[in-house]
Amino acid sequence: MTDWDKSKLPSRHVTEGPERAPHRSYYYAMGLTEAEIAQPFVGVATCWNEAAPCNIALSRQAQSVKQGVKAGGGTPREFTTITVTDGIAMGHQGMKSSLASRDAIADTVELTVRGHCYDALVGLAGCDKSLPGMMMAMLRLNVPSVFMYGGSILPGKYKGRDVTVVDVFEAVGQHAAGNMSDEDLHELECVACPSAGACGGQFTANTMATVSEAIGLALPGSAGAPAPYEDRDRWATESGRAVMDLVRRNLRPRDIVTRRALENAAVVVGATGGSTNAGLHLPAMAHEAGISFTMDDVVEIMRRTPYIADLKPGGKYVAYDVYRVGGIPVIIKALLDAGLLHGDCITVTGETLAENHAEVVFPPDQDVIFPVSRALSKTGGVVGLKGNLAPEGGIVKIAGMKTLRFEGTALCFDCEEDAFKAVEERAYKAGDVIVIRYEGPKGGPGMREMLSTTAAIYGQGMGEQVALITDGRFSGATRGFCVGHVGPEAAVGGPIALLRNGDRVVIDAEAGRIDVLLDDAELARRRAEWKPRATDYNAGALWKYAQLVGPAHLGAVTNPGGAAETHCYADQ
Repeated sequence: MTDWDKSKLPSRHVTEGPERAPHRSYYYAMGLTEAEIAQPFVGVATCWNEAAPCNIALSRQAQSVKQGVKAGGGTPREFTTITVTDGIAMGHQGMKSSLASRDAIADTVELTVRGHCYDALVGLAGCDKSLPGMMMAMLRLNVPSVFMYGGSILPGKYKGRDVTVVDVFEAVGQHAAGNMSDEDLHELECVACPSAGACGGQFTANTMATVSEAIGLALPGSAGAPAPYEDRDRWATESGRAVMDLVRRNLRPRDIVTRRALENAAVVVGATGGSTNAGLHLPAMAHEAGISFTMDDVVEIMRRTPYIADLKPGGKYVAYDVYRVGGIPVIIKALLDAGLLHGDCITVTGETLAENHAEVVFPPDQDVIFPVSRALSKTGGVVGLKGNLAPEGGIVKIAGMKTLRFEGTALCFDCEEDAFKAVEERAYKAGDVIVIRYEGPKGGPGMREMLSTTAAIYGQGMGEQVALITDGRFSGATRGFCVGHVGPEAAVGGPIALLRNGDRVVIDAEAGRIDVLLDDAELARRRAEWKPRATDYNAGALWKYAQLVGPAHLGAVTNPGGAAETHCYADQ
């Protein structure tokens, strides 16, 4: 057991010296010994709740983390924070809370660690926004930290094929089109989600779990096992041990998440056809570390990255299949072997990315992950677009798409509900560009995802025949010609606010362009006539979020970030 010198650790403010006797009395009340009070305090933060299967296994895994912390000579202090689960928030006003929850998670973890002077952090998360939120908190606090994903859900089985919750969303469209019976829809919904864990495809949760390993904040291999597997508890114990090694080394998140590590993360997102939400979350994580890394940087890296993992929604496999063939280390190994990753980046193991994966053997006789020499396509799964309709950019997921250019006629809606109703009633036609605006970070507020609408379009068999653009977001599960993050957003008078029904819109993912066929004079005339739209969110958390949030291309962040710091919590 180590005799710890706490003279430079934050917990000295609550454990050391006669003036801290009242503070120590609280720890005695909870059963701690003098020896435990003299050790580093490690926050074990989870997003456990009973909202959805994504988070339900986190409390169990936290107990194993605590055992690892104790074995490493630390004193674990478990706490929980919120999550908003997209699968349940989707398609109604509740979705406005989703992106705001990312920053609330970071804020609440920060406040808990600051308030109780914890020396290190292990964070466990399962749902889309909770993963970046937890990693943002680690970078903001900059205490030694290890991230661990709670694990993916197992695939459901329906009529002999693997299914995910996205199949259920798309089935709603099939049902509305008269192509699926009530009985079949009910059978599908009952089998699609058979276990604890986050959505199974390379949607946002699994995308950010892949990022956690590639960026170096998670132990190699820790993100792979499905949530119900006992192997997750072994990784949890190892994560607890690892954080104590980081305390000894004083190796911190900002030592790990450098510009080069962020580039690695973007490569892995592109290579796996990952979620467009990475275009928000990687800039937000960089912001907490004081690094400028915008959506432009993310999509530029993805554009030149080969697509090597055949994963849903663009492909055919789910996260369980990645685990079955060796996990995320296989993806990282394939990219390292091709020279596409910075192998010298340090990680939470204390070793580099290349050292961590030196012994990984690429598995033959499988078609889930391909070597770069046999990539599914030369271009990454996500690309950025700019033009007179999106001067600050937009983002589209092209993995699995057959055509990369679409020209059509604008059909405009000022909220998702109106667009969904029109889709449900088939009040659109082939060749339409469905525009959903006033759904940006400020305008929503909260930048909702449009999975209910896009999935219904696919369910109606129209996914290849229409496009959809929005200043909101798309789920990582969305597929088709769907452009999100269009900025500036409508609420601040961006060009998307000036569109009218019948305008011709051209989207060219190969050229990286999104334009409306109007001249500058006409756009200027419409801008002069434009008036800001009123909102019903004039109090509470969403009002506060709308006042603080910045533009999507910079990560939709709500604070000035690491670059503005005059001191860091870890150094107090």
